[in-house]
Amino acid sequence: MLEKLIIQKTLRVPASTGAAGDGSAVARQLDAALLDAGFSASRPLLEHIGALAPAPAMDLAATAVAAVRELVGDHVRHNAYFIGFPDGVPDTLAFWTDRLREAVLTGGGTATDEQLRDALATGGINLLDLPSYGTYQHTYDELLAVHDALVATAGDRVTLLALGDTADVEAERLYLAMAGSTTPHGEADLAILSELAVACADGAQPAAIPVRENRAVLNGIRLVLGRPLIGVDTTTDVLRLACQVSGGDTSLATATRFRAFRRPERRMLLSALDRVVGAHPDKLGDVARHAERWKRLGERLHPHEYGQWPHAQAVFAVARGERRVGNLAGRAEAAIRAGAVGSAASVLSAAPGLLLRSADRLLRLAPAAERAAVVDAVTAALGTASGRVLLSLREHVDNRLTPASARLYVNRSRRAWTGPDERAPLPADLVGELSARLDAAIGARLPELPGPLLVDPEVLDVALPLSGKASESGFAVLPRGSRASVSGELLRFFAYWRQARVRTDYDLSMLLLDEQFHTAGQVSWTNYHHDGVVHSGDVTEAADGATEFIDVPLTVGGHYVVPQVYVYAGESFDEVAESMFGYQTRALDQRGAPFDARTVRARSVLRGRGRIALPMVFTRNEHGWQALWLHLYLPGTPSFNRVEGNAFSTAEQVRALVERRYLTVSYLVDRWRERAEVTMWDGRLPDGPVTYLGITAPDGLPDGSQVYTLDRLGELIPE
Repeated sequence: MLEKLIIQKTLRVPASTGAAGDGSAVARQLDAALLDAGFSASRPLLEHIGALAPAPAMDLAATAVAAVRELVGDHVRHNAYFIGFPDGVPDTLAFWTDRLREAVLTGGGTATDEQLRDALATGGINLLDLPSYGTYQHTYDELLAVHDALVATAGDRVTLLALGDTADVEAERLYLAMAGSTTPHGEADLAILSELAVACADGAQPAAIPVRENRAVLNGIRLVLGRPLIGVDTTTDVLRLACQVSGGDTSLATATRFRAFRRPERRMLLSALDRVVGAHPDKLGDVARHAERWKRLGERLHPHEYGQWPHAQAVFAVARGERRVGNLAGRAEAAIRAGAVGSAASVLSAAPGLLLRSADRLLRLAPAAERAAVVDAVTAALGTASGRVLLSLREHVDNRLTPASARLYVNRSRRAWTGPDERAPLPADLVGELSARLDAAIGARLPELPGPLLVDPEVLDVALPLSGKASESGFAVLPRGSRASVSGELLRFFAYWRQARVRTDYDLSMLLLDEQFHTAGQVSWTNYHHDGVVHSGDVTEAADGATEFIDVPLTVGGHYVVPQVYVYAGESFDEVAESMFGYQTRALDQRGAPFDARTVRARSVLRGRGRIALPMVFTRNEHGWQALWLHLYLPGTPSFNRVEGNAFSTAEQVRALVERRYLTVSYLVDRWRERAEVTMWDGRLPDGPVTYLGITAPDGLPDGSQVYTLDRLGELIPE
């Protein structure tokens, strides 16, 4: 399975080590199969497969096709409730009237209007339980039979697959990049890192593991395999590790039920704790923050049995309250309460990352006489804090000149809520001064480029991936706040889900907002048509999988198009067997089945916690339409969520994100302009090696070129 994983993460097909022979026929078949899914094989990849014997050539080709089809959501059958969608979708009222007549006269015949009124008055009919409602009345093959083949256009997507090194080399390269990432990964990538850590446990290890959740994943594997732990330098590292191997939350946002540990595992964990505290007794100050978790872990580790590690025993004494230890944050908070904000900044200088995360609050609270001291402390911390923290602060201050229309809060699970922004704005001169100092510090951290920088303009509006938790896995998925241009004449949204245990009803809906973020219309299972927008029909269970579609002509009135997925009943997004959202773009004269992989522009997995998913919003400007990624989940209600009941909260979330200024790739490119030659990609290949920065890599870049595409953008975040 590693080969498939590598292809989906990197769009590189690992080279086969199979026997040589004549696989030219397989290469031709692969090329055709990939084109059907919207992909194309590079010339070196086709030549490699053509030089293999038929059996290994077929194995490699089958793996590549299966990987890319799953990547764009083409591994399942996307049936539509109305077989002719987008044609033949009835008027909503007429459709429900027909369903009501069926409910009144289940034995046949035609119900009168008086009988319908009586049935509604008694309230004894649930239209959603009718046999003919919510379940497919035709097979997928029957749907295909009534649709012509898709009319190909020049705008259809073609994504290039490149030839990689052998699977072992590619796996190690991906492992080192993910383990050594300077930004946190999302849940899906942490699972991938865990798989790679098993495969690469005895190989090369990263020189540094900056993100502590990554350390927990790697050390979880090493603990089980009995390998020495790496990079453990705080007590919280040990706590994260215990959560990881217990199947819990390494971010420590939610409680973990610790499993029983084998004696060798207990010894490894306790000895690691003893080394950390023995070398730096002040690390005990971190224990009180997670005291309850430490007490629960102590019940599993039995530290009293291991007198040879007294420093480890001290950790649990602090957790039980038998020993009191002050910490940095507590001393800083005491100084703030005493009105000594400058002193609080001085205390926090010992933890540069914590100081920079507190900079806004300190600057707001500091009297004029102490503001310079806070700025000096912040400036001194710029050289030692991580690059991710510097970039986060730079983005933050860029949004502090005026109060936000609503303050958006998003947790690690992408659950979102809003509240009033009651913070006083920062003065413009202070924002300008901080921004200039941050720009200089960030620019000095960027790596030296080996050659000219060649930039695809499409990547400039991609938000910097400061956290993988602000995104989802999938195909062409961009971090929250990223914008992408939308071509074509028609948007087609699709949402697919497959229930695991109980009947589950998801509802794909669309909310239309005007320029002032007021509701301008909606399309859902309660309203099939609006201003040319068409819904494919409501499916209410998905034992074998179900898909709903919405077609949106880009001539639609309104300023913002907000697709949403509601859990009406049953399992949530993190409980179903599978769920996804995506969008396609088509020309108006394109016909074919509702789903065609060649027109899929992006597909994201839906696995967040919540009952309402807001994957993205489409915005209109003077140049046309753009897709803006949201990656948000709203709590909703346990059941019966509908677009009509959430229009206001959705509009508030969308407005908060649309109005926020994000740091994008263009920010880093501007920093590089000061020290390197920067050229925009116009489709022509350069004469010599370059550093290429884009969404995907073009075929035929000169040997020696360095390539940064979506899967490697995180590597541009300085340490």
